[in-house]
Parts: sequence; structure tokens; C-alpha cells
Amino acid sequence: MDALTLLTTRYSTPRLTEPAPAGEVLELIKRAALKVPDHGGLRPWRFVIVTGKEPLNRLGDVFAEAAIEDAPGISPEMHERARQLPLRAPMVIVCIAKVIEHPKVPAHEQVQSAACAVMAMQQAAFAQGFGGVWRTGGYAQQDFVKQSLEVGEDDEIVGFLYLGTAVSTAPVRTDIDPAAFFSYF
Repeated sequence: MDALTLLTTRYSTPRLTEPAPAGEVLELIKRAALKVPDHGGLRPWRFVIVTGKEPLNRLGDVFAEAAIEDAPGISPEMHERARQLPLRAPMVIVCIAKVIEHPKVPAHEQVQSAACAVMAMQQAAFAQGFGGVWRTGGYAQQDFVKQSLEVGEDDEIVGFLYLGTAVSTAPVRTDIDPAAFFSYF
């Protein structure tokens, strides 16, 4: 797939199954993350790959505990839903912005760089025949989740990138008219 087709046909695939990216495919996904815009060369990112039954279940346990901390009276159904969230894909990459105090590179630029890394990884997966969906939600901000993943106090979870093989093809979407969003100065 050429680059322009990739960029103009990208879509999220929320229903994912085995296999997850592995081997050289996963290495290319990792390399794509490290080639994003990075003002000052700070490399303000860290990634935690969660794959395999036991690690995905551990992340589910973290989400379930975080759900209880956020809402002590949570229903058993919602508690179990939190536990099952990471199991929606065979791989989850937790994307963390490692914010560094810098006189010329503000924190928001570092977070934006980490966000670019998520997009690059999703595009690299898509280009190699895999599907993915970038999710955030309340767990990205929840203190227990951050502590469990050893996210620093000034750092931010930019998202959870779910990767795997798409269960079905994406529905055909109509093109959006660029004129509605672009103007000239």
C-alpha cells in the first residue's frame, strides 16, 4: 500500500482478534513510533506492550481496581466490564508521554509528539494488514492505572492502542469535503 492511500483510507477497527502483530511486523510498528516529530530530540515517549493472556488479564485487573476506586459502589457488571476491556484485542500498547522540563519545548508539544507516535503505530499496523483502534477513556487519567504502569507524576497516558487482526472489514465511509475545514489566509 502506498503512503497516500494509507493516509487517506485509514480507519479504526474496534473488533480485533488473533493474531497480534509480531516479529518484524511489530518491529516496524515500533520503529514508526520513533520517527515522529520530536522538537528538541527529547524522545518524550514510553510504550508498554501488553500481549498474551496473562498480561492482558493483569491489565484488566488494574482497570477493575481503578473502576472500584473511581466508584466504590460500582455494579458487578460494570466491574467485570472494566476487567474485560483489555481483552478486546490480542495486544494493547500503552502510550505514555514522558514529559521533560525543557526551556524551549513545552509539555504540550511533548504530549503531541507521543500522540503522533500512536498514530504512526496504528498506520504502520494498518499498512501491514493489521487493524487497530486508539482508545483513551477515564483509565488514561486514573491514578491507580498510572501507578500500576509506573507513569511519572508529570507524565500522561496518551492512549491505549489496541492491535490485532480485524474481525470484519470496515464499512465504506463517505469522503469529507476538505473545503469545510480548510481556508486560506
